[in-house]
Amino acid sequence: MQILQQLVNGISLGAIYALIALGYTMIYGVLRFINFAHGDVFMVGSYVGYYAATYWVSHFFPVGSLESTVLVFLISMSVCAALGASIEFLAYRPLRSRPKLTVLITAIGVSLFLEYTGQLFFGPNPRGFPPIISNKAVIHSSSITINMIQVVVITVSLGLMLLLRVIVMRTKIGTAMRAVSFNQQAASLMGINISRVITFTFIIGSALAGAGGVLYGTMYPSIEPLMGILPGLKAFVAAVLGGIGNIPGAALGGMIIGLVETFVSGTGASTYRDAIAFGILIAILVFKPSGLLGKREIEKV
Repeated sequence: MQILQQLVNGISLGAIYALIALGYTMIYGVLRFINFAHGDVFMVGSYVGYYAATYWVSHFFPVGSLESTVLVFLISMSVCAALGASIEFLAYRPLRSRPKLTVLITAIGVSLFLEYTGQLFFGPNPRGFPPIISNKAVIHSSSITINMIQVVVITVSLGLMLLLRVIVMRTKIGTAMRAVSFNQQAASLMGINISRVITFTFIIGSALAGAGGVLYGTMYPSIEPLMGILPGLKAFVAAVLGGIGNIPGAALGGMIIGLVETFVSGTGASTYRDAIAFGILIAILVFKPSGLLGKREIEKV
């Protein structure tokens, strides 16, 4: 049945959107602003995975082996984590006391800087992502085909989401993140290092984007410097849909956007899938601005 196949495809794509959306929602939860450069960190993660698999890891392990695949993920996530921390320290920290509009404009500037720096160093032409994961079918029947790439994408994404949940809910730094998200001034008075918590949030969110970049490269093996724009915007839609600032909501929103996009493409209306995704954003802002799992906030004037 075609519905089953589209369901698997949608969950695979939605898992990647969810990983990117988690970065948006974590940073918004702590700083109350949208980091529009996050989609380009995702792009950098894809390129780091490409170069790691093609020019470095292949000298030690065969491309496609378990060891090489794990190393590619670790390298990409580490570089993106360092990039996220650098962006926070150099671009956002000096503006922390400035109006949110100033920080928002800076985020757009950082996004453009990463995109055009990527074109300068990586070149504007698309590159084929190396086959670090086998594409062989795990389940194959007349109604559904599930390949190894889809299994790895779903498994790795769910594993990283669960790990994030454990970090946020079961660790000391996670408790500090939740405290800063609830009331930054009160958290500071209780002795929490606000700068350390914010930097850690950028590190975790950027690492997840790096993993998403590698997974996206394995599913759609063509990468280019502007590839982060559309997935980044759709992940932002997913974060708003689930409830910006809500971690489970970001995961749910990513899955919904992935499923909707896949089912729309499956009906033969693939040219409208982007319009429908942004139509969902408009609808959620009009009818439920707090998102599916978000809570309505009362703001004092």
